[in-house]
Amino acid sequence: MNILRRLPISRLLLLCGLVVAMGVSATALAFALGSGAKPPAKPLADAVHDALAAPAVGGVSAQIQLTNHLLEGANLASPSNGEAGQLASSPLLSGASGRLWIAKDGHVRLELQAEKGDTEIFYDGHTVSLYDAASSTLYRYTLPAGKEAKEPTHPHEVPTVAKIEEAITHVKDHATVSEAAPTNVAGQQAYTVRVSPNEGGSLIGGAELSWDAVHGVPLRTAIYSTTSSSPVIELAASEVSYGPVADSVFEFTPPAGTKIEEIAPHEGGSSGAGASATKPDGSKPKVTSHGRGITGIAVIEAQSKNTGQKSSLSLPEGLSKVKVNGATATELPTALGTLLSFERSGVRYLLLGAVPPSAVETIAKGL
Repeated sequence: MNILRRLPISRLLLLCGLVVAMGVSATALAFALGSGAKPPAKPLADAVHDALAAPAVGGVSAQIQLTNHLLEGANLASPSNGEAGQLASSPLLSGASGRLWIAKDGHVRLELQAEKGDTEIFYDGHTVSLYDAASSTLYRYTLPAGKEAKEPTHPHEVPTVAKIEEAITHVKDHATVSEAAPTNVAGQQAYTVRVSPNEGGSLIGGAELSWDAVHGVPLRTAIYSTTSSSPVIELAASEVSYGPVADSVFEFTPPAGTKIEEIAPHEGGSSGAGASATKPDGSKPKVTSHGRGITGIAVIEAQSKNTGQKSSLSLPEGLSKVKVNGATATELPTALGTLLSFERSGVRYLLLGAVPPSAVETIAKGL
């Protein structure tokens, strides 16, 4: 978490988009509801056990459609200009069609096609690379030593149905979990489960996961808001095939003149849950939480120096403005949460939570 606290917000949002895209692409390989055969009904624990016990596939190739409504309703000012406009036009945050490849060894390539230039994402087990053709920039993040994906040293042991039932029971202490609903996804017999938080007051409505009933491969994930019955984020594929993926698919040479930005992991700091990244002047941002659970709001405070440089806790220019006890705050409301940033008496504040703007503004006014 240290690196996230040191990134400028504009890059942090881009990284969040990358994480969402990578996370969804690793689990949402196809979504095209069809009228084909459905698997037999079975208890959720049994369906999960069978998926985990299924033989591994040799690889996945798919035509995909990424849908992202995260920033809809955010009232971005001048959407074609400035940092806010860049965020709004990014295919990671606005949605796009493209292709996805996942190799048996864990290599991933996600290609999103956009009018202003494609976005390419690569993962090789230890480095994540994002190439943005629109800005001719390649972002690279290398995982800290010891965090790389590794081949298992012994066969994976599939948990028993009883163990899976126990885990589901623990989840039900905090969320509503549906049964495994038989369906057909992209021509594949599949099961779908939905998980929704029990606690109210947040913008997180729930998430769905569909997986191949035969191969055990996840086929679809979707994240929902409490304000709509349609998914906020979803990755869909119209064509899917299982089988080996050529190594050449994952080879990429950036065009001449590409700007390369290395995002290095934090070194030398503590890694506990309450750890803070140290700034160049030796100070550390203060991180506190107001509330608990899914409605909790995080508050990050850092001393602001008049150096002419933009604070790393500032939100992009062009977003809506609100007043917080006389101070002008920049606010980014999204379908799944709210970010708010303002400066007062030499201190820069950044608040974020999976709650509506009014809840974040109330906390801000009490600081």
